[in-house]
Amino acid sequence: SDLSSGITQSTWGLQTSHFFLASMKLKRFLLRYYPPGIILEYLRSNGQYETKSIDLLNLTPETDLDALVDQIIFEEPLISDSKKPQLKNLIQKLIEKLDTREDQRFYLFKILRAHILPLTNCAFNKSGDKFLTGSYDRTCKVWDTVSGEELLTLEGHKNVVYTIAFNNPFGDKIVTGSFDKTAKIWDAVTGQLYHTLRGHQTEIVCLSFDPHGTLVATGSMDNTAKIWDVETGQELCTLKGHTAEIVSLNFNVDGDKILTGSFDSTAKIWDVRTGSCIHTLAGHRGEISSTQFDFTGDYAITGSIDRTCKLWNVHSGRCIETLRGHNDEVLDVCFNSTGTKLVTASADSTARVYNVMTGACVAILIGHEGEISKVSFNPQGTKVLTASSDKTCRLWSVETGEQLQVLEGHTDEIFSCAFNYEGDTIITGSKDNTCRIWKDNTCFVPDGEDEEDEDD
Repeated sequence: SDLSSGITQSTWGLQTSHFFLASMKLKRFLLRYYPPGIILEYLRSNGQYETKSIDLLNLTPETDLDALVDQIIFEEPLISDSKKPQLKNLIQKLIEKLDTREDQRFYLFKILRAHILPLTNCAFNKSGDKFLTGSYDRTCKVWDTVSGEELLTLEGHKNVVYTIAFNNPFGDKIVTGSFDKTAKIWDAVTGQLYHTLRGHQTEIVCLSFDPHGTLVATGSMDNTAKIWDVETGQELCTLKGHTAEIVSLNFNVDGDKILTGSFDSTAKIWDVRTGSCIHTLAGHRGEISSTQFDFTGDYAITGSIDRTCKLWNVHSGRCIETLRGHNDEVLDVCFNSTGTKLVTASADSTARVYNVMTGACVAILIGHEGEISKVSFNPQGTKVLTASSDKTCRLWSVETGEQLQVLEGHTDEIFSCAFNYEGDTIITGSKDNTCRIWKDNTCFVPDGEDEEDEDD
């Protein structure tokens, strides 16, 4: 494979003067497993710590390690030849994390009778040791994944708690969005309410923290999205322009753009700093159901009830590809962690995996007996998880499209499913008012990010 296409540099270019180099010192490497990358933490002569990332998006177990290490050292002035063995060792670790065992099976670990009324959503923190459930009972609950114990009940909303999130990767704050037209920011450890975000005219149905944890964006049935300051709870700007409800909202990885999807059949890309609309992604012939940026922020996908998924160039706002094949509404869309594949879930009871570069459908996942409302890749990108109205979740092989496992036991529609960061735990949420935790049969200990110190 072409190594160079898999290495992208962030922060600054490679044309580095001797003077510039002399003013910087590599302090340590940080490993990012999903998607694979190495973060360089370095010290400037002014005493400031900074980071830059080397993204290894095309890394596979077949990658020529020596050639890759030589190329990184050639292109990256901060890394000297003496670091070669260490660098090779780190990349080997990344490769090991990409491998999921063929025999991986999930078993039912706990059933949580979570709420007295139906659940609306579930969400993990980054390490996966805690997760949230929202409910029609007007509360959000925080759970310990390992023990299955309820840690907190966040009370105060006056209507359905519909959408919930941790401020990942930090995990010390929670935001809840409600049909009572407000969102609330909470302390994830004590349950203390920091702020109530008031300003929307109708129900809040989607929200997200930005990747830095300093902003919250909310999307509402009032056709607007709003950006809020997490520290003060103040509204910073309103994103106006959609002519129908906003039902999907996400930040890109850099946190400088927001993607919204609306029932007006368009998606919009917004500048977070100014609140202005950069592009309107028009072309679907029906309501948008789901949107997402890829890891690089160069591409976005939109799923629609017009039965298609569209792939867009974020910089130009143009549609690159229309992915057809479903014969009913597309209800959810999702990229894998590297952005090389995407999956669509449909009311036609199937999911489809596509190659992003070619637009080719590489697998059709057939087996559910009801609509699939939620879909996601495992962090390694080797499996797809689907949740359906047929009361089951299913795991599929991305490579072959074969059904690997059926997670059975819920007694009503499943609308929420998620992997933790390591891919060894799954949560499913159902209209049967329970949440189920499923664990890998050889659960390994999570160790999110490794670091290697550099002090010479």
